[in-house]
Amino acid sequence: MKEKVEQSLPWICDKCKKELALNKVKVSYLGGNFEVELMKCPECGAVFIGEDLALGKMLEVEKGLEDK
Repeated sequence: MKEKVEQSLPWICDKCKKELALNKVKVSYLGGNFEVELMKCPECGAVFIGEDLALGKMLEVEKGLEDK
């Protein structure tokens, strides 16, 4: 039996139809400013925040900032 190998498809901007690329992005959240690498459209600058980041790391940051 052959193992199925999944190829990841590139993320495409819905507006510009350009492939998103990993870039440093400045993010402001609950009064804090951060610079992180996220997938960003090279044309319009739209940023993709995946579910894992939104429900994982961002939740951790939110809880840490709320506790201060």
